Amino acid sequence: METWNYIEYAAWGLSALFGLLMVMDWFKTDSTYSEDVLTSSREGELEAMTEESHKG
Repeated sequence: METWNYIEYAAWGLSALFGLLMVMDWFKTDSTYSEDVLTSSREGELEAMTEESHKG
């Protein structure tokens, strides 16, 4: 039974580590890019331009 306890502690530790990495990445991304870039839909703009070029 002790083995399962160690596995459980390891899982909680990995969970905390992944959570910490996600928060660090969030702050890094937030400080690197402006809000306009993060909320823009560049893929949608490119798709609209492609559709227009095929029509004309």
